[in-house]
Amino acid sequence: MGSFAAISVLVLGLVLNAAVLCNGGKTSRFVRKLEKTVDMPLETDVFRVPHGYNAPEQVHITQGDHEGKGVIVSWVTPDEPGSNTVVYWKEDTKDKKKAEGKVYTYKFYNYASGYIHHCTIRNLEFNTKYYYTVGIGHTIRKFWFVTPPAVGPDVPYTFGLIGDLGQSYDSNLTLTHYELNPQKGQTVLFVGDLSYADTYPNHDNVRWDTWGRFIERSAAYKPWIWTAGNHEIDFAPEIGETKPFKPYTHRYHVPYRASNSTTPFWYSIKRASAYIIVLSSYSAYGKYTPQYMWLGQEFPKVNRTETPWLIVLMHSPWYNSYNYHYMEGETMRVMYEPWFVQYKVDVVFAGHVHAYERSERVSNIAYNIVNGICVPVKDQSAPIYITIGDGGNLEGLATNMTEPQPAYSAYREASFGHAMFSIKNRTHAYYSWHRNQDGYAVEADSMWFFNRFWHPVDESSESV
Repeated sequence: MGSFAAISVLVLGLVLNAAVLCNGGKTSRFVRKLEKTVDMPLETDVFRVPHGYNAPEQVHITQGDHEGKGVIVSWVTPDEPGSNTVVYWKEDTKDKKKAEGKVYTYKFYNYASGYIHHCTIRNLEFNTKYYYTVGIGHTIRKFWFVTPPAVGPDVPYTFGLIGDLGQSYDSNLTLTHYELNPQKGQTVLFVGDLSYADTYPNHDNVRWDTWGRFIERSAAYKPWIWTAGNHEIDFAPEIGETKPFKPYTHRYHVPYRASNSTTPFWYSIKRASAYIIVLSSYSAYGKYTPQYMWLGQEFPKVNRTETPWLIVLMHSPWYNSYNYHYMEGETMRVMYEPWFVQYKVDVVFAGHVHAYERSERVSNIAYNIVNGICVPVKDQSAPIYITIGDGGNLEGLATNMTEPQPAYSAYREASFGHAMFSIKNRTHAYYSWHRNQDGYAVEADSMWFFNRFWHPVDESSESV
């Protein structure tokens, strides 16, 4: 009996140990060749300046109002202001219209910007292809965009997800991979950290210009929805630069006033069947602050019978099982997570950690200092949290993970890539993550999302 008892204890111990080591979901076994991430040199073709004197460059668009009938067109002229006018027309018509924008400049240490233009086109028709031109004379440049369908509960729409992109060779692979994805993203939800110019001596703002030229091939045709990250702060008192976010706010405008925000760092938009809330991890978010007051008023405005899918974008993740930036989002989570559960947010996309991770539906809102309840638990009213900070920037991958994998973590992998979130109707959306090393149609991670308002069924891996 003694030997049997000893064997029983040994077996029990192995089982318990296995339970600890397999606490969470799946940590990918994909082995990526570890190489140093290197920025592309300035003479790289993706940074090429358009031909012609004062030719418009760095052209990009974003949503220009709350409903999706407006577009903000932005561009830079390097030598002189030139024209502020955008000429635009519907496909298959000759009826051309004009919209007038404004021009801005800024200085940062020893850098002087070109002339930065922002022009809002309003009252467009839904679900319509438009062509537009910027520039004058021999340097007119022509682009196009397609407006979203009218807002409605069963409107299908596909979003691309990119974060922490930078301008390395890996960044170029990520953008190319996204562009060639057969799901054909219609709008990019960008979760912060754009150019990484602040990693260069004196925050070399020339790298803001190269980044703008780099993304133009996508962002001039399909809107990118902007979130501010830590690399947009550009706070450098050692060289006399004490105004945070100066380059970012001059270059990338968003329609924040349309959602009654007082600053471009937090705002909301409707697009097709989605209501998208953008938050700022690097602005004050405690009680009584402007962001807190705005968000408290924003959530009750969301009408899930009109826009069933409630999506939140931020930069610093709340649930992160990597040892990089570990718990940096914790104080913001404590402030806002009860609202996320109360209003049944479907999904939260964040960046910051240069890797990929998807959570289960969990919350950690029971703790009240004295009760000791401070562990994430499964919660079907909670969002799924996805970290998509794997765009490819020069800081490289986050490869050091906490062990064992926590229970809230469903899948994690240290690879560069992008994701797609394809809304099918008010109840279902299909999500997929694509690593750069795979073919364009390969899904390294995927799942069906069930809407929290219309179809709040458990879609976790354990329930399937």
